[in-house]
Amino acid sequence: MIPNQWYPILEAKEVGNGKPTGVRRMGEELVLWRDLDGNLVCQGARCPHKGANLADGRMKGNTVECPYHGFRYGPDGACKAVPAMGSGARIPRSLRVPTHPVREAHGLVWLWWGEERAEADLPGIQIAPVVADNPKAHSTTHWTRPVHYTRYIESLLEFYHITYVHRDHWFNYIDYLFLYGTARKLGLDGKERYLAATKIVNHKLETEGQTLRYSFDHQEEADPKNSTHYVITFTFPCQVHVQTEQFEATSWLVPVDDGHTEHILRWYEYPTFKPLLRTEKLRRILPWASLYMEKWIQDVQDVRIMERQEPKISEGGVSKFIPVDELNAKYLAMRSRLIQEAAAPAAGEKPGTAAAQESAALPAPAAKTAPANGRRTARTEAAPASPAR
Repeated sequence: MIPNQWYPILEAKEVGNGKPTGVRRMGEELVLWRDLDGNLVCQGARCPHKGANLADGRMKGNTVECPYHGFRYGPDGACKAVPAMGSGARIPRSLRVPTHPVREAHGLVWLWWGEERAEADLPGIQIAPVVADNPKAHSTTHWTRPVHYTRYIESLLEFYHITYVHRDHWFNYIDYLFLYGTARKLGLDGKERYLAATKIVNHKLETEGQTLRYSFDHQEEADPKNSTHYVITFTFPCQVHVQTEQFEATSWLVPVDDGHTEHILRWYEYPTFKPLLRTEKLRRILPWASLYMEKWIQDVQDVRIMERQEPKISEGGVSKFIPVDELNAKYLAMRSRLIQEAAAPAAGEKPGTAAAQESAALPAPAAKTAPANGRRTARTEAAPASPAR
């Protein structure tokens, strides 16, 4: 994972006031809850007493209560009560859980992952204007897949795989008919046009800070008029926004651990139907349907390929890229650079000194595996796992 970045970890609406919410992200079990003022709190989920998961507990006033022995922890991470010691007991300072900086923005909860900094020193959340300022109605959902996030991101940074991966399932005939077919032939020529468009032309890559913008045309070589224009905007650490004439969507590919990725997907309304669907609630219905088709059909087809890719983690030099893979290549190069920069000693500190080592240190991931959905509720069991990377 790339340190010193804000990662979206779940939808803000999933963290309520009534009970703690557990998730596994960045190789660690986390518990999220809201204090009595509604402020969001994110902490390490392991109770330091005997290792129970606080996400299985309950809210008690302005604390989260451990399900095992009732130890209660406040928003600052300190233990506030140990029932077995009585109300007047002196609680050891070591009884505390780590508290992580979190923010709410754009309907998501964002976790700061990296070196410890004062709130005033934390950077702003990186999000491209095409997402932050997007006025369209949309729907959002998420799911977990058993692949490393680098492979998942790669699959969305290029779309010339779609001709080969998405050609056989019955659902694709809906795409053929409505998205690729011509009105002159009532959409019946959709599959032929879809499968014929295999060439990438007019590709252009632009870089602005931690945002990469890649535009290209996916067209039929024998008939250039059969063409789809794509604009893919990638913002580190894990946001991919895709725009075409047919659809618009934003993905956040968030590390759960080395073997799992949480895909938060936002699908935007179809402008063609906006005049017919007068309320925003109605305009969200088609994006919602697209999300579930993506979750259960299209994305499954991609993941089936990704699960068998080798090596499991993509890095510079493991793939033989062709010219149209320039966005993939740039992503991997920048990812490597950002990881190196985050690990570098702070200015003025000599490598090997205690201060330099401390400034480069990052939270150590817990050695556990994600549950199948990458998310813990008050009843979910956790399983054994691999270290995060």
